[in-house]
Amino acid sequence: MSYIHGTTTKMTGCIDNSQNPLIIDSGAHRSIVSIRYLDNHFPNWEKQLFPTKEKNFKSASGKMPSIGTIIKEIIIPHRKGNIRLNPEFVVLDDAHIQGFLLGTDYQRMYGMDIYNSQNRHITIGTNKEKKCSLDIYQISCQDPLEDLLKEFREGQFSNTLTSKQKVSLLKMLRKNSTEFSIGEEPLGKIKDHDIELYQDVERPYPPMDTSLSRKPGNQERN
Repeated sequence: MSYIHGTTTKMTGCIDNSQNPLIIDSGAHRSIVSIRYLDNHFPNWEKQLFPTKEKNFKSASGKMPSIGTIIKEIIIPHRKGNIRLNPEFVVLDDAHIQGFLLGTDYQRMYGMDIYNSQNRHITIGTNKEKKCSLDIYQISCQDPLEDLLKEFREGQFSNTLTSKQKVSLLKMLRKNSTEFSIGEEPLGKIKDHDIELYQDVERPYPPMDTSLSRKPGNQERN
């Protein structure tokens, strides 16, 4: 019996002059993005954060806390004219998402239809002749923090640190790695240091403390 492996659908969009993966998820009610992805690709994202009344979102793995929402303009390149979207993403703390996930909230708003034919594509809006190509990737839940931790295999971090604090610390260590690590080796390997110990057994010996010989019990008994 053969099995069909699950896949997810992604396309590329330009956000803040950089290419980012857009995950088209028809099973997600809200559009979301993770704190870790924003930390790695958008250093000043916190200045664009808006508050939200929804503090938790439910997923198959449980509740995920949210810290707010962020609006990002997305430009989808097309030879017949670029497509511009302005979705609002919920920023989640524990989400392991490599990119921006577009849920059904904005799929319905912009009229996004996915066609699972031989040449898979997506249309946005009323012009069904304006097709955008899709790429299929295996679903990946790889945590960017885990990638960084591979460079610190011998290190341990306090459980009191948040994920954001750990990422900031790892980035700082990587930036200054030449000060304490070997260039060809992973960051967790510390430079070796040679130490020379010289044992002096030649005369003159160090002066003896004569006060020790005068104490009772230190005299030799005949």
